[in-house]
Amino acid sequence: MASLLNTLPSLRLSNITTQRLRTPPVSVSFTRRNFSIRAADTDAEKGVKSTVPDKAPASSNGSSINQLLGIKGASQESNKWKIRLQLTKPVTWPPLIWGVVCGAAASGNFHWTLEDVAKSIVCMMMSGPFLTGYTQTINDWYDRDIDAINEPYRPIPSGAIAENEVITQIWVLLLGGLGLAGLLDVWAGHDFPTVFYLALGGSLLSYIYSAPPLKLKQNGWIGNFALGASYISLPWWAGQALFGTLTPDIIVLTLLYSIAGLGIAIVNDFKSVEGDRALGLQSLPVAFGSETAKWICVGAIDITQLSVAGYLLGAGKPYYALALLALIVPQVFFQFKYFLKDPVKYDVKYQASAQPFLVLGLLVTALATSH
Repeated sequence: MASLLNTLPSLRLSNITTQRLRTPPVSVSFTRRNFSIRAADTDAEKGVKSTVPDKAPASSNGSSINQLLGIKGASQESNKWKIRLQLTKPVTWPPLIWGVVCGAAASGNFHWTLEDVAKSIVCMMMSGPFLTGYTQTINDWYDRDIDAINEPYRPIPSGAIAENEVITQIWVLLLGGLGLAGLLDVWAGHDFPTVFYLALGGSLLSYIYSAPPLKLKQNGWIGNFALGASYISLPWWAGQALFGTLTPDIIVLTLLYSIAGLGIAIVNDFKSVEGDRALGLQSLPVAFGSETAKWICVGAIDITQLSVAGYLLGAGKPYYALALLALIVPQVFFQFKYFLKDPVKYDVKYQASAQPFLVLGLLVTALATSH
């Protein structure tokens, strides 16, 4: 339930007058204004050659699949529904959907009946397309000034979708997700609307992650941990609360696992270093440099999982601990093969190769806690 937004032609930084965008006012109404992007202060002003692209990589030959999934290398689209889908970044939905599966498994009360399967599907829709879609869209909305520097070809800064259309999408996804959460509480017969409040809390976290004045993403540690918790803890809690009881030990364990989520979140910061630095955002690659940040990234992922394996071993569940260790090995291999070599060039390959083993490890942990 990530409760964690990608209008003008592409800008060439070397020949424009630079001006810092004002931060939009804090308002849940997402106040409209005339949107005029000028690049923030960059090395281009100092006579340094800019490496920021002024158009989408291979924009004429970009992948339509990448466009629909919301990842780089996408083709340019004019179809509004495809653009709307791109803003929700479907590639980010699977971890949330998987989190619901883990929570249901950890509850020990999920059964392969038509009703339980239907409940889980609705919970996945709430966590993935609706609330993760809301999170990604609102993030692109508040990141439009940064994207004008780093990725000016994205839907909002390129003008492919109008401001009022983006704002409408934000509200539809948010209200739709909260509506599904309320439905799940009624369906599960909850006296206290646990799922609704989890969805509401996650949505608020998504807002303060992206929006001023708090804008948690400005701080690499706090922002990335909030993102990690949204991707791991919240959907797990929703799935477990839907089918069973959310216990304090599970809350602690999943928050610990969220440190691994912090590491995953750092992966996406490397491609935005220039824009983050220009606008004063202290992502970890900006604060520590790319070399140090990439080791912080893999360390957070690996040390967290090793700690959980140790916890399972101490809890008298050695087979689960060994299974988790077996899933850590290929992650380390792909870290050295791709991510540690070049975190920008190989970010997609790394995540596609290593993350399946991490999410399988989550399921192993969930099954261990259910017995």
